[in-house]
Parts: sequence; structure tokens; C-alpha cells
Amino acid sequence: MFNLFKSLVSGKAFPRISDLERSYLDASVSRIDLERRQREIDAGLFRKSSFDF
Repeated sequence: MFNLFKSLVSGKAFPRISDLERSYLDASVSRIDLERRQREIDAGLFRKSSFDF
């Protein structure tokens, strides 16, 4: 129980958005795929809130 609380407080329980973006870019298979993924990230793929309309 204490370990769970400790991991939540330390911020390591959930990945940061920048880590998610980096892993998404690292999964690209070609230069064209990488450029498409960069445009998606620039458009807010990971940063949009579920409450935005």
C-alpha cells in the first residue's frame, strides 16, 4: 500500500505526455511516417483534453 502511494506521489505511476510523444515518434517505420506523426503531435494528438469540443 505504501509503495503504491509512494509511486503516485513521485509521479512515476503515470507516463508524462512528452514520454508518450517520444515513444510514438520512436515507433515510426519511415521518414514519411515520422513526419506524419510529428504533424499529428503538433496538432495536439496527446495534449487535447477529452473535454474539448
